[in-house]
Amino acid sequence: MLLLVASAMATAYLWSERNGFVQVDDVANRQLDLYASTLESELGKHAYLPSLIEVDEDVIALCQGATDPVLKQTVNRKLASFNVRASAITLFLIDPAGDVLASSDWFRGATAFSQQQFSRSFFTQALRGEKSDFFAANAVNGASEYFFTQPLRRNDRFLGAIGVRISLDPLEATWVDLGIRSESEKIMVIDDNDVVIMSSLPMWKFRSVKPMSPEQSLKLAAIGKYPPAAVKLLDLSVDRMIEPGVALVRISEAVNSAPVLRIAHERSMVQLGWRLMLVSDPTEVWRNARYAAWGGGAFSAFLCVLLLYFLQRRRALAHMLVARNALQQANDQLEIKVTQRTSELSTANRDLLHEIHERKLAEEELVQAGKLAVLGQMSAGVSHEINQPLTALRALSQNTAILFKQGRTQEMLANLKAIGDVAERMGRITAQLKSFARKTQLHRHEVSLLTAVANVQTLLEHRTRSEQIEVVIDVAASPLVNCDMNRLEQVLINLATNALDAMADASIKRLSISAAPRDGRMVVRVADTGPGVSDAVLKRLFEPFFSTKPAGEGLGLGLVISSNIIREMGSSLRVERGEVGLIFEFDLELWREVTDV
Repeated sequence: MLLLVASAMATAYLWSERNGFVQVDDVANRQLDLYASTLESELGKHAYLPSLIEVDEDVIALCQGATDPVLKQTVNRKLASFNVRASAITLFLIDPAGDVLASSDWFRGATAFSQQQFSRSFFTQALRGEKSDFFAANAVNGASEYFFTQPLRRNDRFLGAIGVRISLDPLEATWVDLGIRSESEKIMVIDDNDVVIMSSLPMWKFRSVKPMSPEQSLKLAAIGKYPPAAVKLLDLSVDRMIEPGVALVRISEAVNSAPVLRIAHERSMVQLGWRLMLVSDPTEVWRNARYAAWGGGAFSAFLCVLLLYFLQRRRALAHMLVARNALQQANDQLEIKVTQRTSELSTANRDLLHEIHERKLAEEELVQAGKLAVLGQMSAGVSHEINQPLTALRALSQNTAILFKQGRTQEMLANLKAIGDVAERMGRITAQLKSFARKTQLHRHEVSLLTAVANVQTLLEHRTRSEQIEVVIDVAASPLVNCDMNRLEQVLINLATNALDAMADASIKRLSISAAPRDGRMVVRVADTGPGVSDAVLKRLFEPFFSTKPAGEGLGLGLVISSNIIREMGSSLRVERGEVGLIFEFDLELWREVTDV
């Protein structure tokens, strides 16, 4: 049965994971198509400008060697006019030697394109009379820029080149905005040097996706396409390949953060020599796969249980038939013997049968009473232990609804986490109730007493606030005790809840929880300012099902369960009268003493 359930869960998980990856791949391919078309469209908007400029006679005259300053100024103004309408960064002319003849930003003076020192290696193809386009980062601010160059010829004579310089920052800013709004999707553009030149995550920009030797780093620095700082390695490693162009990778998405597992889809842009990489979050795929695994396991377990039920029923019917046949045979023999005996023996036999019948009825009633007693104890224990967490869940959910209306997201998330912790604690409570039926070893470990008290205060915060109860905590941050955290919190919750109930009608409402060392152990005290109890009631506080609360509000098991838990931890739960109300105390073993031994 276990093998079948495990196989079903594994099959369902793998099937769901594969389908999830297929869906993610389909969405990613559509997104990559969109990003590629957007990038190509952005670059293509300015590709017509060199052809438009090369037909201008003033441009041709300047490139043919005219030295008239007025002509150069005229060309500068024309390029500026074209640039205003085209929304590029700069339009410029260079001669066959690589010197700038004119530019659209001539009026900027020392910051104009003609006055900047650009690497002539950028324009190698242009100076050879070839059409070219390339990416280069601005050496001043690191902005992403793209250059188009087209040779200018007349009568088979190479006169120079017309260049267009555009900014890719607006498009990249759009990607960054999309990356912020869609946290599960990040995009990067990788050039032919395996360097990220555009990205929706700024920290990935100008980083290499492959390891480089020192010689390769120097070579990239000499090209001049990237910012002056050395190109660093992107924290990216392939975990496993899913299919060609799709891989599970580990990549860091924040400064000084550990790499996270993501799905990377890659698409080549052949004309540009670039690659697009889309990084997606696979968490939803694995979450659905886990749900599918649990569903498959539950269904297969149901089938197995059903099969076991029919097999057991068949076996029970077979035993019933055997028993019926044996009983019938015994009855037949008994009838034969009865007919052979005298009337005295017949009377004695009838009396004996009557006694046996009454004994069977008595035994059946005792068995039924035992079953009802066990069922009553279990239902009472579960009802008592689950009541407090359910109350906390109800208050936390109502508080979360109020926070949601007020838009207080952080506090709402904290409440949701608290709800999860309380639900987990409910599961641990039911497990503890099972432990009362059989002896199990405590899971003792290093426990912060202050943390346990803080958890209890959080669970009861709604009640203490609504009933205006003053909570006084006198527990230092350093005490560490050797006990079970869950059971310690259970004891504290039971004692604190009883204290709150006792102070319902008190004029002064103060709940005090303190801890102090005594004789090498840590003594914990829970005190209230309620009316207290009489001597007769004080003696019966630890009796099962004894309660001073009205009917329906208490089962009388809280102090019994708490006393048993403290006894298992090697101590005892004690009660005494205070100046006002009652004081419950118990002691725990200090953790440092355990480690010293």
